[in-house]
Amino acid sequence: MGEYDTIILDEAHERSVNIDFLLGYLHQLMQRRPELKLIIASATLDAQRFSRHFGNAPVIEVSGRTYPVEIRYRPIEAPVRSAEESTPRQGVARSGTAQPDEDLKQAALLDAVDELGRLGDGGILVFLPGEREIREAAEVLRKHHPPHVEILPLFARLSVREQERIFQPGNARRIVLSTNLAETSLTVPGIRYVVDTGEARVVRYSLRNKIDQLQTEPVSQAAANQRAGRCGRVAAGVCIRLYSELDFQSRPAFTDPEILRTSLAGTILRMKSLGLGEPEDFPFLDAPTPRSIAEGFGLLEELGAVDAQRKMSALGKRLARLPLEPRIGRVLLAAQQFSCLREALVICAALSVQDPRERPAVQAGSADDRHRAFTDERSDFMGMLKLWAFYDEALRHQKSRRQLQTVCQTHFLNPTRLREWREVHGQLAASVAELGMRENEEPAGYEAIHLALLSGFPGNIGVKQDEGGYMGARGLKFHVHPGSVLGKKQPKWVMVAELMETTRLYGRVAAKIEPEWLEQVAAHLCKRHYFDPHWEKSSAQVSAYEQVQLFGLIIIPRRKVHYGGIQPDLSRELFIRSALVAGEYDTHAEFFVHNRQLIESVGDLEHKARRQDVLIDDEALFAFFDARIPAEIVNGAGFERWRREAERATPRLLYLSRADVMRHDAESITEDWFPQVLQYGGIALPLRYRFEPGHLLDGVTVILPLSLLNVVPAWLFEWLVPGMLREKLTWYVKNLPKHLRRVFVPVPDTVTAVMSGLRTEGALVGALAQSLSARSGLVIGASDWRESPPSHLVMNVCVVDDAGKELGMGRDVLALRAQLGSAAQLVFAEADTTFERGGFKQWTFGDVPPSLPVVRAGARVQAYPAIIDEGDSVALRLFDTSLAAEAAHRAGLVRLFRFALRAQFVALEKDLPDFTRLALAYRPLGSAEALREMLLAVIAEQACLAEGELPREAGQFEQRVVKARVRLRPVTDALCRTLGQILHLWQQILPQVNKVAGPSGRDMQMQLRELIYPGFVAVTPWSSLQYLPRYLQGLQWRIDKLPERRQQDERHTASLVRLITPWQMRRSAQHKNGIQDQKSGDFRWQLEELRISLFAQQLKTPVPVSVKRLEKLWEVIVKG
Repeated sequence: MGEYDTIILDEAHERSVNIDFLLGYLHQLMQRRPELKLIIASATLDAQRFSRHFGNAPVIEVSGRTYPVEIRYRPIEAPVRSAEESTPRQGVARSGTAQPDEDLKQAALLDAVDELGRLGDGGILVFLPGEREIREAAEVLRKHHPPHVEILPLFARLSVREQERIFQPGNARRIVLSTNLAETSLTVPGIRYVVDTGEARVVRYSLRNKIDQLQTEPVSQAAANQRAGRCGRVAAGVCIRLYSELDFQSRPAFTDPEILRTSLAGTILRMKSLGLGEPEDFPFLDAPTPRSIAEGFGLLEELGAVDAQRKMSALGKRLARLPLEPRIGRVLLAAQQFSCLREALVICAALSVQDPRERPAVQAGSADDRHRAFTDERSDFMGMLKLWAFYDEALRHQKSRRQLQTVCQTHFLNPTRLREWREVHGQLAASVAELGMRENEEPAGYEAIHLALLSGFPGNIGVKQDEGGYMGARGLKFHVHPGSVLGKKQPKWVMVAELMETTRLYGRVAAKIEPEWLEQVAAHLCKRHYFDPHWEKSSAQVSAYEQVQLFGLIIIPRRKVHYGGIQPDLSRELFIRSALVAGEYDTHAEFFVHNRQLIESVGDLEHKARRQDVLIDDEALFAFFDARIPAEIVNGAGFERWRREAERATPRLLYLSRADVMRHDAESITEDWFPQVLQYGGIALPLRYRFEPGHLLDGVTVILPLSLLNVVPAWLFEWLVPGMLREKLTWYVKNLPKHLRRVFVPVPDTVTAVMSGLRTEGALVGALAQSLSARSGLVIGASDWRESPPSHLVMNVCVVDDAGKELGMGRDVLALRAQLGSAAQLVFAEADTTFERGGFKQWTFGDVPPSLPVVRAGARVQAYPAIIDEGDSVALRLFDTSLAAEAAHRAGLVRLFRFALRAQFVALEKDLPDFTRLALAYRPLGSAEALREMLLAVIAEQACLAEGELPREAGQFEQRVVKARVRLRPVTDALCRTLGQILHLWQQILPQVNKVAGPSGRDMQMQLRELIYPGFVAVTPWSSLQYLPRYLQGLQWRIDKLPERRQQDERHTASLVRLITPWQMRRSAQHKNGIQDQKSGDFRWQLEELRISLFAQQLKTPVPVSVKRLEKLWEVIVKG
């Protein structure tokens, strides 16, 4: 600048950022060079303000040659007219109510054009805010005016051919519809008249949202005067303003300078690079606000151009040397890092010029088809590279400029903008070369290109929302512009080159991205939140989950990270608590094994004593290790390195002693009181103790092999272990009914006395009831306890297989037997391969002893041999209980007797007395074959096994065979005769019983179902079977007498129900648990005799029976 003495600055009224920057720079320069002359020229300018800024510099006004312009004000009004008062204009909707704004504006425009058309020839220039308004106005004007009027649009995105029509001569009147492009940028020939809507589209930068907002705003007085002057260039003109004079006078005199409505990031960077001081001190003509300056620094900090202290970084110095907007420049610098500079130069040049693609309204479809060749389904940026390659190919193969022009027109491309794109690309290539940057030789991939782009536009990202659109940075919601290739596809994550707010906030030039890329390029902007820190035994370190956010968007929702370097203090604490205190640590260190064994042994004492005051708490253990381990140890690897060194000096540094872990000696917790195994004969069952109220395993758990499930008596588990017996007995005494409980006060003394003489064999409740009865003289039975003890006072039984795998667990042994008893019997029998044999039809297998000693699950126990029925033969098997063995042995003997008396049974099978009639009567209950087989089995059992012990030797069996030959026929005749009577009575009674209603009817129907059912002949005891005809006769008698004795019958029925209901419940529970109770079975037939006594006394009963007698009998049965 030292070579010049005069500087001329023209078009200063445009007040662009560059102009304002130059004004400030020249102001500073003139302070150092007073002799320097500055000439500021402009058509419309606030001359006095400029003069004051430059020390009251002189103002020289030079008047140009213009014609007078008449200003007419035609403000838009909304009168309410009826349909009769007004005829609507063609192309404009009208109604009898106030019109919407757009309709009113269009109507005012038509009125203004009509008014100017009546004044004479000449073109009309209409100033409108934007492209949309121009297209709508053109449509309305075409419908309203005759064909000889030429309507021409004029806006920046218009194709070159359509723009050139403005300057071509024509015979028709022209109406030019233009944006503020025609204010100063170009002069439209032949204009005599102007219509000024008073509005323009102005781009304003939102400091809060960091986006550009394209807003429609009233123009300033200076801009309005510029517009009016357009009609005074060739002759006197008329300007109609579609707003009032008062409105004009209230508007600002001049348009806001660009520096007050744009981001200052580029200006600040340039000032920093030139060493022009701080922006707050720079002599701007209109000083920007502190907030806008702070926002500019904020953007530069995001890009890494300045640090938090606003000092320029090395990257910022390189960025300042690029003649680009900082974000685009940052893309180029990142492109060098990601080896995609060649592609980035093309894209950045494209972002710096207007889109070269043209889309004429009348050929929109054809343009879209041609442009589709330049699209990439994932990214508009990649589409730019395709377009560049196409243009580059066309340039290399062009034969003439005319041919290139034709190619561009065919593909709806603007050649001027393509040339501008190429020129900017050349400038950028030269700039990066000066910085020593070299273009990549190999083509870059999609990820690399977009990583570079994200480096410059980290805040222009968005994640798809369920309700539509995208959530962008800082809570902004935007939509991808419909013109983008992603306008309809909408991937999960996108980036855009520009966020522009028009009718809604749109993202222009979009691309699909992966959220993981954002952390790679914007790590310095990410905010990290850590949650759920926890110890991981496998990796021997404290891990946590990291959530990464960028501008409020979650880019990584949950990622596991090592927490030691993030929060070392907390990591150390978690390491000690989890690894060393809780024992969640894999190590072969001797101290660790010693400590765990010591803590487990003391912990077992707590479980046995059911108290938590033996082992010290975790805080004390933590304090032990905290005092010995250095502060920098946060994980297993560091701990092991330190431990090996520390133990060389102090070998037992980390060893706990018994005194360290115990609060008191726990002398009462001995092996006798809390044994490790439960002994029964030669069987030793492991025990486990747990003190954790509410837990499934709270109390004592015994490990019971499946093969011993039916062997070990259930009562054994009722006695728990000696150390817990007092608590259980105390519970039982305290839970006696009040009238009994008060006899045994004080309870502790009673329990002490009971324990001294209690035999720990048989059912505990029975033994306790017997002892309490003996001490008090009262009758106490098991039924006096209505509730069960708490779970920890009931032995928990865990049934396991040979491998120790759990098969079932619970505190009800009988329920476990019902569930697993059959499997237990199979396992018990399968373990023996010497005794068990099969395929016999004669007694040739020797004696069958009542029991045999065997070894099961490592214990010596008794097995119970039996002959079992296999249909076509018999076999020898071992059983785990005597009851099961006896039942199987009886059935096996019956089959063997039938083999021995085969000829007799064949004859019986063919000649059962009156079988045809019996089978016909039995038909509703079963088939004839089933009845025949059932009769033969009952005959065999009654003829051969009715008396004495079951045979277990061949001689005993042969004696029974001899006796059976004589008994077969009498038994057969008696059975068939009795069955005939039963079925005959049943057939008579069944239809009658089903007709009886009420309590009596229900009892009769239940009685009949209990007596007669499929297979009842085989199930009913022989002695009771003989009484069935009498029971049925009694039922018939009851039916006959019911009409005259209904009230009495119902009273007796109520008494019966009180006895039947508990018996049915007991029978159901016993059946569920596989229990055979002879007393309950006998009581069932006593109930039948009671029915005879109540309803058919004339039939007599074998023994005296009454309700009171049975109530007492039931009480004895229940109390055991």
